[in-house]
Amino acid sequence: MALVRILIDGYSLLHAWRELAPGHAPHSAKAREALVRQLTRYQDMTGVPLTIFFDGQGAPAGTPKVPSSPNVEILYSKHGQTADDMIERVTYRLRPYGEVLAVTNDNAERDTVIAMGGHAQSCEAFIGQVETILGEMEGDLQRYNRNERNRYNQR
Repeated sequence: MALVRILIDGYSLLHAWRELAPGHAPHSAKAREALVRQLTRYQDMTGVPLTIFFDGQGAPAGTPKVPSSPNVEILYSKHGQTADDMIERVTYRLRPYGEVLAVTNDNAERDTVIAMGGHAQSCEAFIGQVETILGEMEGDLQRYNRNERNRYNQR
């Protein structure tokens, strides 16, 4: 079966990816915006839809609305619920459609997702994957722009 969605524990990933929003706390709106921006670029390259889950009783007061889409979905847990609860529920519900990948540094959560038939990855491994793919994209864009500039200059 194919990977149908990547499920990301947003705050777990932000704690592991401090250089994404230097000078901002991992729970800040700026850090969340930087994460969503980077993961949107990643989703554009891979084509695999993803959901970013944030712990909390809904979005904190005053949180700017980050647009959610079917390909990059952003969800906040409600009162009495955690991001882990939501990841487990989505893992179970998506089983008939294919495999999911959960990204978290919570070992118990990774074990639960694997027991439910999903895949799990540490935040550090996922960050490396994202950076590699985005680095390849930047290299491709630079080569394309250089070739186009040379082609234009030859006219």
